[in-house]
Amino acid sequence: MSTVLIIVIVVVVIVVIAGLLAGFSRRRRERRAERVLTQRREQAVTEHREAAQERSGQAEEAEHRARVATAVAERERAEARLHEERARAHELGLGDQELMREDYPAGEPQGAGEPQGERVDNGDR
Repeated sequence: MSTVLIIVIVVVVIVVIAGLLAGFSRRRRERRAERVLTQRREQAVTEHREAAQERSGQAEEAEHRARVATAVAERERAEARLHEERARAHELGLGDQELMREDYPAGEPQGAGEPQGERVDNGDR
């Protein structure tokens, strides 16, 4: 009976050792899988942060272009208002000095090109 007892003890020890080895190897695989998962997480975080920085830069550039476009549009509106005001001035006869300057070069007196004693009728009566 001692031989049977020794065989049973050896089998139990082998089963326990096999169980421990299986547990250790499983735990090692789990740790390896955790390390791989951690590395993948870090890689995903890095990729998303880089993409976020790139998009943020693109957004800043787009905002700058929008500000420039807004400034150009405001300038165009201001120039349109200026032309509208000049048109209104001409309608009211307030821009005649400007028109007269176009007829006479700078430095030439306004009556220099006209014969003496004649009046110019500009139709503003």
